[in-house]
Amino acid sequence: MAVGHWTLDDISWQRFDPEKVDPELLKLVKAAGMVEYNGGVYADYLCNVFPDDAEFQQAAKIWAREEVQHGEALGRWATMADPSFDFDACFERFRAGYQIPVDAAASVRGSRSGELVARCIVEVGTSSFYASMASMSDEPVLKEICRKIAADELRHYKLFYTHLNRYLEREKIGRWRRIGVALGRIGESEDDELAYAFFAANDDGTPYDRKRHGQAYLNRVYACYQPDHVQRAVSMIFKAAGLNPQSRLSSLVSRLAFAMLRLRSRRAAAAA
Repeated sequence: MAVGHWTLDDISWQRFDPEKVDPELLKLVKAAGMVEYNGGVYADYLCNVFPDDAEFQQAAKIWAREEVQHGEALGRWATMADPSFDFDACFERFRAGYQIPVDAAASVRGSRSGELVARCIVEVGTSSFYASMASMSDEPVLKEICRKIAADELRHYKLFYTHLNRYLEREKIGRWRRIGVALGRIGESEDDELAYAFFAANDDGTPYDRKRHGQAYLNRVYACYQPDHVQRAVSMIFKAAGLNPQSRLSSLVSRLAFAMLRLRSRRAAAAA
């Protein structure tokens, strides 16, 4: 049964070319698969935060099923690229070591509008991440998967943004509050989730170290981005925060953000 706009059967798995697998991208794919496959947990949290909104709950459940499918696709590709990779075992280790408080009765963002701003920011990150990986990879099946996921994540952004506008009419949180939530969620890109996902998926025999494993993940991500990916991401962030996505400020922030990513990428390469 179809989950969203595509299924695993729509992927051209027969085109897989092991000679074109980038081992550094493979590490990212393994980690990303952990996070995506965990989407059902976030749906539980969102349904608790929006207990009286059946429309949003239904949308959240469909969103989560699509996220899980992303994890399945990434996990299958990673196993093809590395037959020793045990996706199920790695995911169990990820779930055992990283958990979110799904029983929250209210949004950790302070309001439902704030929660939806945060969800928009997450979708900005994932859509730009998969678009950048699709551009970076020469392996045809991974490129296809990443393009499909990137399109899904962009659609998910539009979904959360639509509901955000609904709630802004009721809660009317100010622009500064929206900006604060957006910046806060961007800062959480360096939290335990991604670091632990990288650790769980790429066991190197060493104990978990949030800083080291988080940097290992982010350094590889930084190297994937090109200016157009960053510019699109910044425009989407501005829109969710209530700012003009076509402004000079948006263009300036895009250039600064890309310069920062390049700098971090060069420093990581030099350190390695």
